[in-house]
Amino acid sequence: MSEKDFQERTEQPTPKRREDARKRGQVARSRELVITAVMLAGAGFALTSREHFAAIFEDFMRRGLAPDPRLLGQPDAMTRSFADAGIDMLLAFAPLMAVLCIAAIAGGLAVGGLAFSVEQFTPKLERLSPLKGIKRIFSLRGLVEVAKALAKALVIGGFALLCMAWARGQVLSLGIMPLGLALDRSARLLAVTLLVCSLGMLLIAMADVPFQMWSHGRELRMTRQEIRDELKESEGRPEVRSRIRSLQQQLANRRMMKALPSADVVITNPTHFAVALRYDEGRMRAPVVVAKGADHVAARIRDIAGRHRITLFEAPLLARALYWTTNINQEIPGPLYVAVAQVLTYVYRLKAAARGGAPWPERPLVKVDANLARPRRGRADGRA
Repeated sequence: MSEKDFQERTEQPTPKRREDARKRGQVARSRELVITAVMLAGAGFALTSREHFAAIFEDFMRRGLAPDPRLLGQPDAMTRSFADAGIDMLLAFAPLMAVLCIAAIAGGLAVGGLAFSVEQFTPKLERLSPLKGIKRIFSLRGLVEVAKALAKALVIGGFALLCMAWARGQVLSLGIMPLGLALDRSARLLAVTLLVCSLGMLLIAMADVPFQMWSHGRELRMTRQEIRDELKESEGRPEVRSRIRSLQQQLANRRMMKALPSADVVITNPTHFAVALRYDEGRMRAPVVVAKGADHVAARIRDIAGRHRITLFEAPLLARALYWTTNINQEIPGPLYVAVAQVLTYVYRLKAAARGGAPWPERPLVKVDANLARPRRGRADGRA
């Protein structure tokens, strides 16, 4: 036996586990709810259509007890008569059967919804195992089924006895009533009795539905190992995950390169690192990293910056510090405010001097804490 067999199923089922169970046809079902729905539908239909059924029974009894004398001499006359009567009865009860079928389907779908699987009809030898059959009998579900059977006998039997006691006088008076009235009164008494018993059955169904849903969830519980295995399966193989990360990195680099022309300055290492910054005094609290990269990504950043005439500023410590302490579209950290402000001031003065309206500025001496220029855990390195 594997280690998984000894672990307790203490974890709630995942959505995938529930979906797989539904595909196999394993959903919560309440037979008591189906029985209740059928009984209520039958009682309601009988109450609303009792006059119609009373007329049908009256006609059936009159034809059966008072046959046409001319047909008595024909050997197959009675057979044809009973066959015609049977067909008429089937046609008369067809609406009732349709209502009961719809109620049974609705009661079955009310808990668990629609789920169909051919696997449920596949023969399994384990179902014939006497040992497993005994285990099912003495399991929690088996004990609950026994309790429900006793409850149904007590509740429905008790409600039926109450109805019989209530209708005792009406039942005794049926013998002195005309046939049509007696049949109508009988149909009404039967429908009322069925309705009262259905209400008793409804109490059992209201207790059974939560139990079935709880029991179904308990059967689908998982071990921690099963959850880990499912997570690995859903994430895929390592090479697939690596390929996905590679594609995500390529897309991120493309978006980064499209945003690069909006930068004000690119700070370089000069060759290994490049970080592009943009600052809008009216909209931003601090400069934002537009793009960053190392090695050949840094070379691409410098190349695009050159094509768009973006100033390249060589500051090795500052470039490495920005690279290791920031992410794309993130503001620079507070300890680098002064250094970046010196660089941006120099760039703005340089542009003004290029337009001929100001003297050429002196290159600033940028000072950065060397500890900020070291690799930090949890930061993306920007390598493609």
